[in-house]
Amino acid sequence: MKRTVFFILMLLLLAVLTITDISCGQVFINPFGQGLSDVEQQIWFNLRLPRAITAILAGVALSLSGLMMQTLFRNPLAGPYILGVSSGAGLGVALVTMCSAFGFRAIQYSVGSFGIALAAIIGANLVLLLVMSVARKVRSNVSLLIVGMMIGSIAGALVSVVQNFANPDSLKLFIVWTLGSLSSVGWSELQVLTVIVLIGLIMSVCLIKPLNGLALGENYARGLGVKVERTRTAIVLATGLLSGGITAFCGPIAFVGVAVPHIARGILRTANHQLTVPACALVGANLLLVCDILCNLGIYTLPISTISALFGAPIIIIILTSNIKHL
Repeated sequence: MKRTVFFILMLLLLAVLTITDISCGQVFINPFGQGLSDVEQQIWFNLRLPRAITAILAGVALSLSGLMMQTLFRNPLAGPYILGVSSGAGLGVALVTMCSAFGFRAIQYSVGSFGIALAAIIGANLVLLLVMSVARKVRSNVSLLIVGMMIGSIAGALVSVVQNFANPDSLKLFIVWTLGSLSSVGWSELQVLTVIVLIGLIMSVCLIKPLNGLALGENYARGLGVKVERTRTAIVLATGLLSGGITAFCGPIAFVGVAVPHIARGILRTANHQLTVPACALVGANLLLVCDILCNLGIYTLPISTISALFGAPIIIIILTSNIKHL
């Protein structure tokens, strides 16, 4: 009964925060008001509505990515940002957006939104595959985190090399991208992003039963009939789609993927993925909407990663200081 109330409250909160996010900003706009001016209609429909939808998609995608990675690696601090997946996606975007430095200017202007997203997804998946290959040899959770951070550092170093050869215009675009923003996603980009997130979401739902098996250990999962290798591959693809797609269009958004699964499990008091998957999706969507509202309250728009770090980093500190184990 309590869990049913939780999901109802989360859905109601999602509706309230969506309306608030659309309404609030440097200029307050009532989406249900009469007689909106042409400028207000343009702001509401072409700027704030896509931004609110993007916040929901980003919250869902990053939270589910973190949940699946924590289950796959059996590590409470696993997530797209900490394990270097976001860095891998960033490297893919950097190579596409700044490839004119290496004589591929035509590619830079022809790939479009889909090409950027594809490059980010490929980069995210490559890093995940590297981390997974190391995870088979490294049993320590701490060592695995260090390996993920080092792989992310290598990807960051390669990005720096590309930046040194990039022209100023491409470099400026990439630096703005690294700050993280939901406002840069218009309706055309949102169509591509929605398809990517929906595919990843469907894959996540289909993986609920195998994830429950993996949470109990690989040997136990095999005893339940779970095909572990196939499940690992599916989790990598789903995580790469979700985190890579969001990182491509919104930039790196830190700590959401790590923090939200712990919030969901802590509230529900269970690690059953039949409950934690929808809970993570709702909590993540609400959290990103709150972050977006706070980003746009002042005169200047703040990067979304700045606000998300203020929420997520304290939770990670609590996890480390409380010695919380993976559920």
